[in-house]
Amino acid sequence: MEVLPLVALIAGSAAVAGLARRTPVPAPLLLVAAGLLAGYVPGVPAYALDPHIVLPLLLPPLLYTAAVDSSYLDLRANARPIAMLSVGYVLFATLVVGYAAYALVPGLSVPVALVLGAVIAPPDAVAATAIARKLRLPNRITTILQGESLVNDATAITAYKVALAAAVGVSAGWAGGIAEFLLASVGGVGVGLLLMVPIHQLRTRLKEPLLQNTLSLLIPFVAYAAAERVHASGVLAVVVVALYLGHRNWQVDFATRLQEEAVWKVVAFVLESVVFALIGLQLPVVLKGLGEYNGLHAAWYAIAVFLAVVVARFLWVFPATFVPRWISPRIRDREPETDWKAPVIVGWAGMRGVVSLAIAFSVPMSVPHRNLILFLTFTTVIGTLVVQGLTLPPLIRALQLPPKDVQAETLAEAQAQSEASRAAEERLVELLEEPENSTLPPPLADRLRTVMERRRNAVWERLGEVNPETGESADDIYRRLAREMIAAEREVFVTLRDQRRIDDEMLRALLRRLDLEEAAAYREEG
Repeated sequence: MEVLPLVALIAGSAAVAGLARRTPVPAPLLLVAAGLLAGYVPGVPAYALDPHIVLPLLLPPLLYTAAVDSSYLDLRANARPIAMLSVGYVLFATLVVGYAAYALVPGLSVPVALVLGAVIAPPDAVAATAIARKLRLPNRITTILQGESLVNDATAITAYKVALAAAVGVSAGWAGGIAEFLLASVGGVGVGLLLMVPIHQLRTRLKEPLLQNTLSLLIPFVAYAAAERVHASGVLAVVVVALYLGHRNWQVDFATRLQEEAVWKVVAFVLESVVFALIGLQLPVVLKGLGEYNGLHAAWYAIAVFLAVVVARFLWVFPATFVPRWISPRIRDREPETDWKAPVIVGWAGMRGVVSLAIAFSVPMSVPHRNLILFLTFTTVIGTLVVQGLTLPPLIRALQLPPKDVQAETLAEAQAQSEASRAAEERLVELLEEPENSTLPPPLADRLRTVMERRRNAVWERLGEVNPETGESADDIYRRLAREMIAAEREVFVTLRDQRRIDDEMLRALLRRLDLEEAAAYREEG
């Protein structure tokens, strides 16, 4: 791809994603719609998805950032429903959608139909994370959707390889397919387990934040490439490494964490925006290659496959939710009680995305009905993103799910901070009694106590009364006044620089100090 179209794609995607933040419409939907419209604007180049770019270059960082931000403990606590969806559902959907397409399309063989089923079986990691984040779903539902989307690509890609081998006449049979699946899954997890500890040790030993962040950007590509090199699942390798590093991120120094969070926010924002815009931009490419299928037949096939995808998910989700609970008392005791509302949301939240399209574009030209596979994949991706994405928010509101207990969360945070502050206070007393610290002036020791007390009280103040006029708590007022004071200092520093009383290097040092103080005073809401 030439530089100018690539820059235009990134800039346009970022602009639309920024606009989406000012609207109630989730960014993925607005980006897809913008891509659909832009595809027919004169002068816009044809952005055909290249699977050799999407799978090894776009998928690893997107998976990595989603997995690092996930909770290993929450995923482990919900391992059973996640496995039922990420493995069981993907294989079930592959069979259901495949045989539905086989029955529907004249001349379509079973192996080719199963290729289609495997391609559109996995819900998308980026779509699930973006939609769940926007809608503020209950924690357990969000964890299950994110966990499913982190692992299911590996299942789908393996199922696709097995079906494709059968479609081109080189299948090793069911035994060979099972062996390949085990190699991909066990091998991917194994590669991740081998890499995660050395990578973490390297991260903790590097003392330069820039080097640590450079390493952080390389990690997903290294894990993915290492696993694919041995014909294992690069997806699972990336997820295993990311979960381990995210769980132990506290062991990395604060400067690295601050930089890393900012860097990965930018990377995730740009990649997610580009990915969803690219989905919409595929329409001219897909329609151009549709070939012998006329409009009415193609439309009927698209609607039928979309319905098969939606129905198959509900056919799996409800039994997978309730049957194990009916059978096993242990599951009933270990997992929280649930009703019919949660599986309805999980069933309706199965949006497909760029991975399905990338796999579809990787289908060899020699496979019969390749153009139809690509078209049906595209229409299913668009259908799930638009239909399910637009209706999911009103569905959640209609079901009246219990909102997050903000008061309970704040109380737990306050109690945790109180325990930590007591430990810090005891440690401060010990340190001040040591001879090497005896020269610390009393005002500085008092400042340490004041900062510690401020941290302890800040969370409790959020539980207290609010200003009847502004709705601010004492903590809100404190942070607002602190920012106003810092802004006043910042203006003075700039004025002194303009008067040539300090140079730019000193200005940057002073502004950085203020930035860190403002970051400490400011608590981002939502």
